[in-house]
Amino acid sequence: MLDALRPLALIPYPDIDPIIFSLGPLSVRWYGLAYIASLLLGWVYVKRLVRTERLWPHGRGPMTIAQVDDFLLWAVVGVVLGGRLGYVLFYEPMRYLSDPAAILQIWSGGMSFHGGALGTILAMILYSRRHGIPTWSMLDTVAAAVPIGLFFGRIANFINAELWGAPTNLPWAMIFPTDPEGLPRHPSQLYEAALEGIVLFLILRWLTHSRLMLKRPKFVGGAFVAGYGICRILVEFVRVPDAQLGYLLGGWLTMGMVLSLPMVIAGTWAMVTAKRPEARPVPA
Repeated sequence: MLDALRPLALIPYPDIDPIIFSLGPLSVRWYGLAYIASLLLGWVYVKRLVRTERLWPHGRGPMTIAQVDDFLLWAVVGVVLGGRLGYVLFYEPMRYLSDPAAILQIWSGGMSFHGGALGTILAMILYSRRHGIPTWSMLDTVAAAVPIGLFFGRIANFINAELWGAPTNLPWAMIFPTDPEGLPRHPSQLYEAALEGIVLFLILRWLTHSRLMLKRPKFVGGAFVAGYGICRILVEFVRVPDAQLGYLLGGWLTMGMVLSLPMVIAGTWAMVTAKRPEARPVPA
């Protein structure tokens, strides 16, 4: 089977050590660095959006820079707590039901983007209501920065040689060292880094800076949610599902698709129902 699948040319997998360096029992991993870089760069980008007056109705952002700084901790809690609980509930509920203490062992792996997204959305709702910030505008602002984190997260998945794709004979196939079958596979992590990270970021950047869609609360957030759902569903067709779940139906339907379809629907609804900004009265 391996010979039948082997393409004319393979791109060698760059076998990068997931651990950057170790100091005694403490190890610094690329995956952890990706989380830190995602949060910090996203935080910087959100501050730039808020400062850019021309992007907002009446030239004023929905929150202050101090509030952006304050929300960073809320975002960290939402991403980590939501991501972990999402993985537990969506992907391995029976395992963690039999060993609840393992839920706290985040270092052993197991984070869900969909759970992290729900956790962050809940954090934004709570924070915006507590501080009198328009919730939809806050969701729009943060959503515009999320593809930065998705890009770094998928690159970290690639370095970890995890979440690889289905066997293929395409010339850019790779053999991952963690694959017990040793088959040439789609580098699906790189597909997701390109689609969910680069392409989605550029689309949202066009919406915020060229189309000025931050003046229509709910539109940019909806575009991100629907866009991510579409990108994730497309890549799921060439990505191997989690081993403990497998395909849910017909050898093609995955949990990633099931969780992403409601995002496409909800995001489309948000864009369609986003109100246009009210025209400012012309001085007499």
